[in-house]
Amino acid sequence: MSDIENLNFKSGFISLVGRPNVGKSTLINHLVGEKVAIVSAKPQTTRTLIRGVLTRPGIAQIVFVDTPGIHKPRYLLSEQIVAQAMYALNEVDWHLFLVDGTQAPGKGDEFVAKALGEKTKRTFLLLNKMDRIPKADRTRYLEAYQAMGDFAQTFMISAKHEHGLESLVDEMTAMLPVGPMMYPEDEYTDQTTAAIAAELIREQVFRQTGEEIPHASSVYIEQYKERTENLTYIAAVIVVER
Repeated sequence: MSDIENLNFKSGFISLVGRPNVGKSTLINHLVGEKVAIVSAKPQTTRTLIRGVLTRPGIAQIVFVDTPGIHKPRYLLSEQIVAQAMYALNEVDWHLFLVDGTQAPGKGDEFVAKALGEKTKRTFLLLNKMDRIPKADRTRYLEAYQAMGDFAQTFMISAKHEHGLESLVDEMTAMLPVGPMMYPEDEYTDQTTAAIAAELIREQVFRQTGEEIPHASSVYIEQYKERTENLTYIAAVIVVER
């Protein structure tokens, strides 16, 4: 029986939300099993909604929406970034609220929880970096984060080391509504190859230049040609703020 004919097949959209630099991009990459979002130590690296697709053949298809870090905007770029994240909150079935479990909740976490509001009832709270959480602080931090909303479930995970992700996916699958496949089974993102190339270049700009290049830099792909089976020609322009 095909997935289209399977009346028990499930599908849906799940957003990844949280303040900047808590590991959302790392998490979506490991959930999908492919690199769909760049990772950087700089805050607000993710600027647009990035979709990663996880398909469990014959069972479910989950479309993860990696959102930019939600924060109180101070500049026009920040306003546009946060606006995209807020838009996503109303367009998905469930949410994953990722927090840095190695520290107590801060104002940034409270800001995100307030943005979720009643949506916390359809939200899984994820305490990331479980391998680095001091045992003496685990219960205190856990209770402090849980007090911020009426969350459906709470998980302690390590996105980097993939601890706890299998059981998390199982629970997400159980919560999804019955629905058809939205993407081909072998597709893991809706981004074009050129768009992915631009992001990978931008990731290296952050890693290789440090403070020399403004954070507001972006990459524009002028040419993208597959010349042979093993060779792709890419011409890109790096645009900086100043």
